[in-house]
Amino acid sequence: MPELPEVETTLRGLERPLKDRIIAQVTVRNPALRWPVPKNLNALLCGQAVRRLSRRAKYLLIHFDHGTLIVHLGMSGCLCHLETFEPPGKHDHVDLQFDNGAVLRLRDPRRFGAVLWAQELESHPVIARLGIEPLDDAFNGAWLHRGLRSRTSAIKPTLMDGHLVVGVGNIYASESLFRARINPKLPAHKLSRSRCERLAQEIKATLNDAIRAGGSSLRDFFGVDGNPGYFQQEYYVYARAGEPCKVCSTEIKAIKQGQRSTFYCPRCQAR
Repeated sequence: MPELPEVETTLRGLERPLKDRIIAQVTVRNPALRWPVPKNLNALLCGQAVRRLSRRAKYLLIHFDHGTLIVHLGMSGCLCHLETFEPPGKHDHVDLQFDNGAVLRLRDPRRFGAVLWAQELESHPVIARLGIEPLDDAFNGAWLHRGLRSRTSAIKPTLMDGHLVVGVGNIYASESLFRARINPKLPAHKLSRSRCERLAQEIKATLNDAIRAGGSSLRDFFGVDGNPGYFQQEYYVYARAGEPCKVCSTEIKAIKQGQRSTFYCPRCQAR
């Protein structure tokens, strides 16, 4: 599933080619995504200029004068920027065609993605209850320590709760906890202030390293230019069950937490 680094990589690849471009036509081939694509999307966007792009959690935001297009890549989606129109494939569900002939195309084989419209972005249901951005200056050890004091669940699924902090998905939660030498099963409220400081730093470092690497290309994710990311080459624990730890050579273990796989080193991340 594309996580924060993959969405940020997509954003950075689209900022220059899309800024100030005018929508010439919107084509919706399959409106039945995670939520229905707005029926009036062509009327809303045709003739409108893209003012800027931004990201909130795992949502890519395309801003216009009269509102914001919210795009989520779901489990397997990607956005492709095509210089000219190309015949769509089976899983190409939404096209934004621009005044210069370029096309922004949502490809989503599993249809868990979303294309939504918001006149008032901050009050939109998918945005309103999101937690703090992990790359913001305000996200630090003190903030994390306060946020975890009442959380009795294990730290790994707690980090993945978007109401606390956004964008730390399964891959990067496992990797950040390894870097911080914190056991994923440890109850969140038991983390000391100093361990929260280290964890906040490692979350930022892990996400920034992944962004620099173009994200992780697992299954269907590729950047807007069709090139894969390569952060998966730098994984310490994720998807490495049974392999030796790169630090201590102990066998990496895998467990289930909240129906998701968690990977960790029993020695480096001893309680």
